[in-house]
Amino acid sequence: MTAHTSQTFHQQFHLFLGFDWAHDDHDVVAVDSTGRTVLDRAVPDTAEGWADLRQKLQDLAGPDLWHVAVVVETCNGPAVERLLDMGTAVYPISAKAAKAFRQCKNSSGSKSDRLDAWSFADALRTNGQQWKALVPDDPLTQELRLLCRDEVKLIEQRTALVLQLQEALHEYYPAALEAFDKWVCPSAWAFVAAFPTPRHLVAAGRRKWEKFLHSHRLYREATYDRRLEIFARADRFCGPPAVTNAKSRLALALVKQLQVLEAQLREYRTAIETLFDQHPDRDIFGSLPGGGDKVAPRLLSEIGTVRERFKDAQSLQTYAGSAPVTWESGKSRIVQFRRACNKHLRAATNFLADLSRDRCVWAQTYYQQKREQGKSHATALRCLAQRWLKILWKMWQTRTPYDEAFHLQNQTRHGSWVLVMK
Repeated sequence: MTAHTSQTFHQQFHLFLGFDWAHDDHDVVAVDSTGRTVLDRAVPDTAEGWADLRQKLQDLAGPDLWHVAVVVETCNGPAVERLLDMGTAVYPISAKAAKAFRQCKNSSGSKSDRLDAWSFADALRTNGQQWKALVPDDPLTQELRLLCRDEVKLIEQRTALVLQLQEALHEYYPAALEAFDKWVCPSAWAFVAAFPTPRHLVAAGRRKWEKFLHSHRLYREATYDRRLEIFARADRFCGPPAVTNAKSRLALALVKQLQVLEAQLREYRTAIETLFDQHPDRDIFGSLPGGGDKVAPRLLSEIGTVRERFKDAQSLQTYAGSAPVTWESGKSRIVQFRRACNKHLRAATNFLADLSRDRCVWAQTYYQQKREQGKSHATALRCLAQRWLKILWKMWQTRTPYDEAFHLQNQTRHGSWVLVMK
């Protein structure tokens, strides 16, 4: 595609394809430069279906499919990967924009997958010169992104299992909840596995309690005696036998799932760290205060390596969702939270902002100033994330690691109010 960037949009593309993706069958409608429908079919999500689609497009546009522009209501997934692999130019469209074009092309309000595909195709034909084609990242970045996103999903599953475990313990084993306050820790799960009911715990005796605490490195002067006291009276306030028998079985089942899931998360962490260490942008993102071995890979994978994707810091801030949406009409001006964004990147930048407060004096000062202005914790973090994204964009463009001293020099040069408050 890079060899043809000097051509205008309609000189470059001869065929405009609307692709309404689904799990089993995809509705595809193609129009030519005059708006005439030249292809209208359902494509099975099979090897034969995709091969047939490729052949149809080659019959219409020639053997090289760089003359074909495709619009699809997503920016990732297997359908997008296969379209890119064909050599077509892929233009992602947001759900909100898709709805607007659907209503524009069909004022009756009716909806069908075929109608969606046609409205997308015709919208690309008439408005596509202002859209941005999807530029895929290198395979290393793509794999890192998928691993990071899947790790987050596994963490969410762990959180759900922990909440279920706490609910079960609340019904029959309140002493366990009193003794341990961090139930994402494997040592707390091991306690339930070792002493599944209050009766088992009391019958085990002090010697086994102490052995468990020491073997799991839970000896803390502030909590040791208190835990032993809780263990000794664990059976004084607990569920009736029927509830205990049923819920202890559930608790043990949840503990086994958590232990397996935790092992998988450790493997994911190792794989992510390995890919991150191999990445050419590792030093840039790894230098961020608070980036660490979790947030830095997420930031790198979501921002990617294509520097042309974000022409300025504001475009990156918009993509990450830290920049608000402004609505103005006459004398009215409304500033709203931005919902259409990369939510994975927004979460990562908020984590960075929060963790940086303990490592950068200026970050904590900036956050505190926003809080004193009456902003909530979430809003203050988002404001700090907005500032970090501006710094990160410059680091990313110049391929320069973060330098605290250099940043403070810039703040001094520009008379930053953050320095005045410190």
